[in-house]
Amino acid sequence: MGIDIKVPVLPESVMDATVVKFYVQEGDVVESDAPLLDLETDKIILEVPSPAKGIVSDIRIEVGAVVKTGQVLMVLGDTPAEQVNKKSPLVTDDSNKTAMPLASPAANKIATENNIDLSILTGTGKNQRITKQDVLSFIGQREENQLQGLKKTKAPAKPETPPLSKTTVDTSKEPKTEQRQRREPMSRLRKRIAQRLLQAQQNAAILTTFNEVNMQAVIDARKHYRDEFEKRYGARLGFMSFFVKACAQALRNYPIANASIDGDDIIYHDYIDIGIAVSSPRGLVVPVLRDVQCSSFGDIEIQILDLAQKARDGKLTLDDLTGGTFSITNGGVFGSMLSTPLLNPPQSAILGMHTITQRAVVENGEIVIRPMMYLALSYDHRLLDGRDAVQFLLSVKQDLEDPSRLLIGL
Repeated sequence: MGIDIKVPVLPESVMDATVVKFYVQEGDVVESDAPLLDLETDKIILEVPSPAKGIVSDIRIEVGAVVKTGQVLMVLGDTPAEQVNKKSPLVTDDSNKTAMPLASPAANKIATENNIDLSILTGTGKNQRITKQDVLSFIGQREENQLQGLKKTKAPAKPETPPLSKTTVDTSKEPKTEQRQRREPMSRLRKRIAQRLLQAQQNAAILTTFNEVNMQAVIDARKHYRDEFEKRYGARLGFMSFFVKACAQALRNYPIANASIDGDDIIYHDYIDIGIAVSSPRGLVVPVLRDVQCSSFGDIEIQILDLAQKARDGKLTLDDLTGGTFSITNGGVFGSMLSTPLLNPPQSAILGMHTITQRAVVENGEIVIRPMMYLALSYDHRLLDGRDAVQFLLSVKQDLEDPSRLLIGL
């Protein structure tokens, strides 16, 4: 008897998932906890691990299939020997007594639908088992050969090349007719991102206010404490922790920016959870830093390091992405000079960071060159008045230009 590999219990409010990637094929021997496949929901990617060592058999779904909690995905045999005993390695065709090589169920199905004799194929799976990909590759090659044969039979005789003249047409410059576009389905995560961005624009009165900040003090502080900080915390002292601390300070001073609207009510939060927008291989995600109102620079950098690594590895959990009372997005890492960030519902405000550039500014009546960054605060005007938003952003600017303010809580 084998072990049924089932869809794990999906997060609350998630009805189903889509199969996006296989790490194994039928006949593979896997170790305990080895990844078998990835399931994508509209919030996260779930990796389904093997519960024990065994051999993969009877894969019942394909990439793109929509599955639900408890649905059987595949079967894991106890040992390779047991798997061999369940299925004969050869199937005899009584019509011509030709020994047929063992093929996976998916390969058999596709071969039957396309009238393919499996005895002419060489399997690439374990013990020369014919896989689905083997059959698909054969079909692709057969179609290519047919196409080439069709071109040869229809090709006209090559005319004798006439001498060049002013009226000769150079056909090498004629436009080519190869396919110039392709269509791919959106991933569930991308569709969810699109829905939330559209929801933000439709359900909130979004306004953006701007300011600029001289980053010289932050740059100097990072340079001065860089080595000592990394030795103590095992993490690099980055720009983001300064912005998180400055925003936490501003959110304490202007709690309305940390609130949200629920129907006809305003929900005030006595904690500050800040979402950090991160670009992952599967799209934009916003993992959340928890309780930053009582976190040190070291605590924040360690959290950021951990969440960024999980995002790159596709290991973020629903808890990592749930909640958040405010967000920060950094378009500067991609070179953005200025932008208007969109809200992350139901939050009421989001800060946009941008690239640091050397610009001429006036200090004490003199023109000097300073590392400057534009800041953008988008906010829900239903909840925040312009005065609150402007003063909030000014508070962030003041704390970044004089980081000592963060230590004494101004």
